[in-house]
Amino acid sequence: MKNITISDVAEALGVSKTTVSRAISGKGRIGAETREKVLAYIEKHNYTPNVIAKSLAQSKTYNIGVMIPAEYDIIDLPFFQSCLFGIQEIAATMDYDILLTISKPEDTTQLERIVTNRKVDGVILMRTFVDDKQAKMLSKRGIPFATIGSTNVEKAIQVDQDHESACKELTSILLMKKLNRIALIGGDENHVVTQSRLKGYLDAFKEAEVPVNEDLIYLSVNNSVLLEQKVEEILEKGADCIISMDDALCGNVLKKLRAEHVKVPGDIKVASFYNSSVLENNVPSITSLSFDEKELGMVACRSLMDKIEEKETRMATTLGYQVILRESTK
Repeated sequence: MKNITISDVAEALGVSKTTVSRAISGKGRIGAETREKVLAYIEKHNYTPNVIAKSLAQSKTYNIGVMIPAEYDIIDLPFFQSCLFGIQEIAATMDYDILLTISKPEDTTQLERIVTNRKVDGVILMRTFVDDKQAKMLSKRGIPFATIGSTNVEKAIQVDQDHESACKELTSILLMKKLNRIALIGGDENHVVTQSRLKGYLDAFKEAEVPVNEDLIYLSVNNSVLLEQKVEEILEKGADCIISMDDALCGNVLKKLRAEHVKVPGDIKVASFYNSSVLENNVPSITSLSFDEKELGMVACRSLMDKIEEKETRMATTLGYQVILRESTK
């Protein structure tokens, strides 16, 4: 059976194609009786408007831009993949496709070209930065956008995991175990998540009224050579525990400790502020924080859709976490 078009519907009912489009989109001036007549006809004849027709009728592209930072490590891929699964699951239910783009955080050229050429109806930024040029550009241009991660940029729909509370809770548990010389190794200081995790760590010390060893805090540890140097320093300074801000760092810490014949947890305790498949087979098992990355993507996409559809939108959402205590801190 031939698929009918907007033109077929218009001709059969003796109305204009614009009238049919307005009936389908629910927008524009059209009488209730005419709308009902059009909708009844297309239901009877199993008419399904294709994406191009819908986009023309509603001035939409039915695409969402998803921006991944070009400076990600291979170890970040499982996180981005899980988030993308969540985004795709929600987008598909709304007949939306995903336009995936990779760009350096300080470069807005590619993103500007996409929005200028009206390739997308909204954008999801997969990582936030202290000085977030891409988010600022989208806000200035009035493009609906959501961030996976917290941001201070106006008009952003932000969805984040409660890193601050999670890191504070895990650090507090370690402090209660009388581990007072807890070293912290973190990544790029320009990432908002790095600052959130640091604050949680510091708040735990403050609440426990335990002095913080500033000389045991190492940030912007962005390569394996630098990390090995910092682990050597930590061991020389007599730390009783090492917390890594993510599982990639933690994996390299464990590798260095094995090379130095330092036993975990016998000689030193180890924990991670982030858990993924990278650490799941380690012996001993690693104390860590668990988050649901797929939910992160789903909530971000659903919230962005609400904004695009001009529905009431929750501008900030914080998701939960789970502290998983394992052998590495016994």
